[in-house]
Amino acid sequence: MISLYTSPTPNGHKVSVTLEEMGISYEVKPVNLMSGEQKKPDFLAMNPNGRIPVIVDRDADDFLVFESGAIMVYLAEKTGLLMPEDVKGRSQVMQWLMFQMGGVGPMMGQANVFYRYFPEKIQPAIDRYQNEGRRLMEVLDGHLKDNEFLAGDFSIADIANWCWARTWNWSGLNIDGLGNLKRWIDQIYERPACAKGIKIPVRPDAAAVVKSGQEMIVK
Repeated sequence: MISLYTSPTPNGHKVSVTLEEMGISYEVKPVNLMSGEQKKPDFLAMNPNGRIPVIVDRDADDFLVFESGAIMVYLAEKTGLLMPEDVKGRSQVMQWLMFQMGGVGPMMGQANVFYRYFPEKIQPAIDRYQNEGRRLMEVLDGHLKDNEFLAGDFSIADIANWCWARTWNWSGLNIDGLGNLKRWIDQIYERPACAKGIKIPVRPDAAAVVKSGQEMIVK
C-alpha cells in the first residue's frame, strides 16, 4: 500500500496517474495548499522543501519519497512498469522526464503565477514565460510528429509531460498549429487510468472543472 500526500496540481497528478496506470493500491492523503498544510512541521518532516507530492511505501518499511519525478522513477523501478529495462530505452524515458522537470513544469508554473495569480500584471514576465512555454510545446510537437509517444512505448515520460501540457490554457499558452501535440494530449485522455488520475484528489468544486486546459492549477 502506498500513502499519497497530494493536491490537484500537475505535479500531484503525475503521481496519481502513475499509480492508476500501474494498478498499485494506494490511499490518498489530501494536502490543503491554500491553508498552508505543506508548510507545517508534520509535512516538512516528510519533505523539507514543503511541496507535494510525497509517497510513503507501507510495504517497504514506510520508505518515503518526495519530488514527483523521483516518485515516478521509484514506482517504475519497483514495479518494472512504464520504464524500459534496457539502458538506452531507460535513458530515453529519463531524458523526456527531465525535459518536463527542468523545463515544462517550471516555465508553465511561472506562467501560472504571473498570468493568473500575481496581483500586478507584469507583461514582460507574462510574455517571457508564456513564450517559453509555447517553445517547449513546439519541441514536444516536433518530436511527436514521427513518434506516437515520447520514448517508444507509453511511459512515465508521457505521464509527466501530459499532466502539464494538457493545462496549456490555464497558463495562457497558444498551441495553435501544434496538431501532433493535440493528438497526443487527446490520445492520453482516452486512457481510463489517466482520466481517473487527474481527478485525484477530488476538488471541492469538481463540478465546475471542465475538459482539457480548463482546470484551475494551485501552486
